[in-house]
Amino acid sequence: MATLRRVWHLLQTDIRELGTIGDVAVTGAEVSKAGLELVIAFGLSASPLVAAGLSFVGLGGKGINLLRSKTSNSPSLEQWVAIAFPLAYLESFDALVRRNDWLKQKIGTGVSGKTVGQQIEQLWELELDEELAKEALTYFLKSLLGQALNQQLSAFLEQAGLEHDTIPIVTGWVAWGIKARVERLLKYESEAMGKRLGLLIAAAKERGANQKYGSIESYLKEQISPDPSDPRLREQWKVLGEKSIRFPDIYVPLKAQLVDANGKVDEELEAVDLGNWAIQQLINPKQNGQVMFIQGGPGRGKTVFCRMFANWVRQNLHPLWTPILIRLRDIDAFEPNIENTLRAVVKADFAKSDDGWLTDSNTRFLFLLDGFDELRLEGRTTGGIEKFLKQVGNLQASCQSNPQLGHRFLITGRELALQGIEQFLPRNLERLEIALMDEQLHQRWLSKWGNLVGKDKASAFQEFLQAQTCPTRVKQLAQEPLLLYLLAAMHRDSKLTAQMFKDASSTEAKILIYQTALDWVLTQQRPKQLNFELTEQETEDLRRILTEAGLCVTQAGGESASIAMIEERLKGDDAAKELLETAKQRLGDNPLRNALASFYLRPAHTGEGAVEFVHKSFGEFLCAKRLQESLEEWAEPGRKRQRFFLNDEQLVEEIYDLLGYGGLTLEIVDYLMALLAAIDTPTVTLR
Repeated sequence: MATLRRVWHLLQTDIRELGTIGDVAVTGAEVSKAGLELVIAFGLSASPLVAAGLSFVGLGGKGINLLRSKTSNSPSLEQWVAIAFPLAYLESFDALVRRNDWLKQKIGTGVSGKTVGQQIEQLWELELDEELAKEALTYFLKSLLGQALNQQLSAFLEQAGLEHDTIPIVTGWVAWGIKARVERLLKYESEAMGKRLGLLIAAAKERGANQKYGSIESYLKEQISPDPSDPRLREQWKVLGEKSIRFPDIYVPLKAQLVDANGKVDEELEAVDLGNWAIQQLINPKQNGQVMFIQGGPGRGKTVFCRMFANWVRQNLHPLWTPILIRLRDIDAFEPNIENTLRAVVKADFAKSDDGWLTDSNTRFLFLLDGFDELRLEGRTTGGIEKFLKQVGNLQASCQSNPQLGHRFLITGRELALQGIEQFLPRNLERLEIALMDEQLHQRWLSKWGNLVGKDKASAFQEFLQAQTCPTRVKQLAQEPLLLYLLAAMHRDSKLTAQMFKDASSTEAKILIYQTALDWVLTQQRPKQLNFELTEQETEDLRRILTEAGLCVTQAGGESASIAMIEERLKGDDAAKELLETAKQRLGDNPLRNALASFYLRPAHTGEGAVEFVHKSFGEFLCAKRLQESLEEWAEPGRKRQRFFLNDEQLVEEIYDLLGYGGLTLEIVDYLMALLAAIDTPTVTLR
């Protein structure tokens, strides 16, 4: 049995000799000031260290190599643990601080000059025998050594001014982070020692706490990071219609305007940076009781903001806040207990396997609930949405009074979705509305666009928007992120001219953009992905398939539709069936699914064999197009004594078939009215 002090005295080495100036040139990871302060607080250096150029990366390996040289390559298990774990702990803490902006600001301002009390003495007088060493290797979080190091770090963080409810989050994640670092040290050991240590460390993987932290890290990698291992998840980071352009390549921070208690935009206040506003809301303890609600019209960038902000939180604030991104359309049922509703939609092991996942003092979540307006139709009819909103508001309020919770909620959605349920809205909503892109954001976006497509093309597009011949409506629509991209992409591919929009209203101009985008996709951009060239007739057949998909998605609640549902509606379309049969010979057994996947649709999360539109507005436009076609057919004159081609019975059947599922959204109605008006309007030609 030996104390930590005795083992470290054996090394007779200041920690400055383990983390040297030369290391940073290799690793590129300079130690944080907080990391240096913790070294001093742990009593591992008698005097303040010079921060510049010192790296902690690989610290444990150097310590183990030194121990081996001092013990004739035969350290005992206790000695190995006494050196490896404190160094791995320091590495883990330093790595956490370096990637966490909030901790960088909060820690490292003269903490070392304060009295650290007797806890250091208690730490270094801790006696380790073989059993205690095994305990540290198999379950460090609950081991005597783990608790001693956590207690010392807790005292250090308290002196740094961290809130009491934040300290357990930091210590818990630092302690978990040493497991991987200790595993990497096995390569320095002999075969016999490495095998013995490996068996003990392997047992740690079965522990519940280790599994939970690992599950959270896996969730962040796969669901929040733009670089998941699953190719299908990587596809969701691609920009609409592009093969290689991803959201981080083109995204610019949005601006937003504050909304008052009456739901009106406060025009007197300046617009704020949406991301910075959300960060300040998140890190300000006085705002812990407020639900952040970000509203905006179609194409304003709500969903992309959620993705980008969730990833930023992952990179810069985790684990103080761990982002959980939930598409509200994916909620299958509203449970009486909101914890169960969230658990069911998150689906990750850390939520499913832990009944107290929302009350664990070592975790704090930021729930980003995207698409309030896309909640399932059954939720609207049963009052589930109103109850869910009330549950969110109540849970957020309780987080302010119960520091052990500390979670935050951010909701996005279209403002129109709030109409009729205002009385059910939580009173603790902090509302913002995404503003149109101003000239400054336009310039930043065009700069990024130029990096992707070339400066010349970006400049030409800018000149197109600024030209006097460019209709005012188009300039206005270019202030919306989605339409700005569509306009830029079509201009890049020579599919856009100012003359197209002459005398068009705002809705008509938007329809022209979508219609041109559809033509562009059908004839230029996507046929190569189908592995065969489309004839003119086949292009029209595929256009009908897409409009049918738009109708099916709308009838299914505006979210997704099953492939079987779309196939059922196409049974009477011989040309479409023939096209699918042709595609089947080249695309395999699922021609419809593969064809749809090439045209702004993707597999839905709602279940197997379902698809959804990459952007909801595109599906709404196609639904309106499908309704327009039916309305024209219904008005077709008959022959001789028959006033209309369809008799009354057939008409009733078709009306029920198309509209019997429920009401249309305002956006679909606007598109439909403009499409119908264009039939008799010679100045605007819409196909």
